[in-house]
Amino acid sequence: MAIAMSLLLGACASVMQSATNDMASNLNAAIMNQNDPETVRDGAPAYLLMLDSFIEGSPGNAAMLSAAAELYAAYGVIFVDDQQRADRLTRRSLGYGYQSLCASNKSACGIQDLSFREFEDVLKKLEKRDAPSLFTFGLASIAFIKVHSDDWGAMAKLPRVQAALKKVQGLDPDFQPEQIEHFLAILNTIRPPALGGDFDAGKAHFERALALSDGKNLSINVDYARYYARTLYDRELHDRLLEGVMSAEPEQDGYTLFNTLAQREAQELLDAADDYF
Repeated sequence: MAIAMSLLLGACASVMQSATNDMASNLNAAIMNQNDPETVRDGAPAYLLMLDSFIEGSPGNAAMLSAAAELYAAYGVIFVDDQQRADRLTRRSLGYGYQSLCASNKSACGIQDLSFREFEDVLKKLEKRDAPSLFTFGLASIAFIKVHSDDWGAMAKLPRVQAALKKVQGLDPDFQPEQIEHFLAILNTIRPPALGGDFDAGKAHFERALALSDGKNLSINVDYARYYARTLYDRELHDRLLEGVMSAEPEQDGYTLFNTLAQREAQELLDAADDYF
């Protein structure tokens, strides 16, 4: 759930930026300010179908492909428990992510089939205008990996996701900086140090993400506790972060939905803390 909340933030924020009319912008604002996640779960499929219909009419629209990729990613990870459905939804997300990047820059077409070295070579050819689609590619990849976490082939794609997100930072430092720092923090701490995790880098990314969010995005604290504090068995940090989440006001403009989810996750982690530590 922790990764899912950050996915949802990235998805909705990106859709708002790529919206082509007031209806889409207002709809996404309403989603982000909803304090009942079940309402979003029940209503979002209609919006996903609407995005599919837009893509049918404009298959080369990189912004619309990004919007669809990110919402399919968020929905498939957060609201779908059935593994087969989650697989289908995140595969569609990943497909749209590839299409968006290809539509933004033809040099990136077929990037999913390249070796890591070839992948890095393609990243060098991207330009600032490609940052939104590259971000989408990274977000959709994270969703797919989350759903297929027991597949080592999927997990092996993590370095590509890190490289893509770092490239976004290089192309446009002002594009989704909070979310990129948040994702990089997770990617550096989702694996223990013995398996390639870099916890010093992860901590630095978490701290930068917290500073950028100005304390409004409670899901950062949850991820910090789950992936960093738990792995290092730092009970003091773990409880401090989560108790801060529980005492915070969840209704913040643009953050209410995932703050509500964050508080649910924080309570679950606190309830299990004695057994874990």
